[in-house]
Amino acid sequence: MNAIKQRARCAVILYLLANIAMPFALLYLPSHLIVRGDATATADRLRDSIGLVRAGIAAELNNGIFMVLAALAFYRLFKPVSYTHARAMLVLVLLGVPISLFNILNTVAALIFARGGSSLAAFALQQLDAFVLLFLRLHNYGVVLAGIFWGLWLFPFGILAMRSSFIPWWIGLCMFLAGVPYVVSVFISLAAPQFDYIADWLSPLMAGEIPMTVWLLVWGAKDQPKRHMVPAPALT
Repeated sequence: MNAIKQRARCAVILYLLANIAMPFALLYLPSHLIVRGDATATADRLRDSIGLVRAGIAAELNNGIFMVLAALAFYRLFKPVSYTHARAMLVLVLLGVPISLFNILNTVAALIFARGGSSLAAFALQQLDAFVLLFLRLHNYGVVLAGIFWGLWLFPFGILAMRSSFIPWWIGLCMFLAGVPYVVSVFISLAAPQFDYIADWLSPLMAGEIPMTVWLLVWGAKDQPKRHMVPAPALT
């Protein structure tokens, strides 16, 4: 197996490990827990789903760790194509991961207030429930903010894939287009939540990450001709 194919498969395996549990953590879990406008019902659901919440925290930790490793692997793969775009891709991931990891504290805080205890005895049950709903909603806003970087990093990735000679150009186009719904969703969520339906229409584009994952996992990448290799400075 050639070096390019090995690097490509290593990168996509890390990427798959990073994202395999994220639909559960970021889509199913919040929709399962939060009852809009009802703090008591939300807190009761969380108390009944402690195991699921902990699994969601583990999934987000897993995503942060493996996403950094995947970004480094993709950087190594694409650096000969364009050092500038590869560095931009890596920097965007490294900016998004800390936001996601710090955001886990909101879920932890919701768990603490839901379970109560002697240290929180000064608060009435209704107040504790209100804190649970508050921190779960803050977690959702943290996901939205991290989504800026999860969308933006796909643009340089798409450009790199389209410019490379070892991955089909249409995969790069799919990755580039996959970044659009992330960025649009963030803008709508922060500036115009009444137009959420627009983001729903664009959400199928997020599936643009799937062709890249399947292609590199199954077929890998072709070895890059040396005439296409561009010397790049080492990452500092």
